[in-house]
Amino acid sequence: MTHSILRGCAAGAVGTTALNAITYADMAVRGRPSSDTPADAVDKITTKSGHPVPGSGDIRDNRLSGLGALSGIAVGCTTGVAVSLARRAGARMPLWLGGLLTGTLAMAATDLPLARLKISDPTTWSAQDWVSDIVPHLVYGLITYAVVAAEEDRRP
Repeated sequence: MTHSILRGCAAGAVGTTALNAITYADMAVRGRPSSDTPADAVDKITTKSGHPVPGSGDIRDNRLSGLGALSGIAVGCTTGVAVSLARRAGARMPLWLGGLLTGTLAMAATDLPLARLKISDPTTWSAQDWVSDIVPHLVYGLITYAVVAAEEDRRP
């Protein structure tokens, strides 16, 4: 079980790196700014929990930005672990299906809390907004699932 958890965490980290690379490339190509959404989520969650992020001005904003990025890494690694454990339990799928489901799981793990916290409303997103969200998550899913499956498949 420990091996499956470590494999999933590593696979999720690889997938998260790919997701971030695609997102940053999109920002560079289109000239779009980075999203404040992860920082806004951290701000709302920590404030509601009674433990707001300390500081003020730029210092607090920088902390929120860093924590927002770290939360994305945590979601990516956790999703990888969930997929690895599911595969260990017998949920084996072809790459295209496993990748699609893994990407969908990661997207739901980020988008549903944002909607629930009323930080973002996916029902108001433009087609470009959806593409900017779906494509990186799909690549994340394919890479994460491929790493989980490949490592497991090569074991005796």
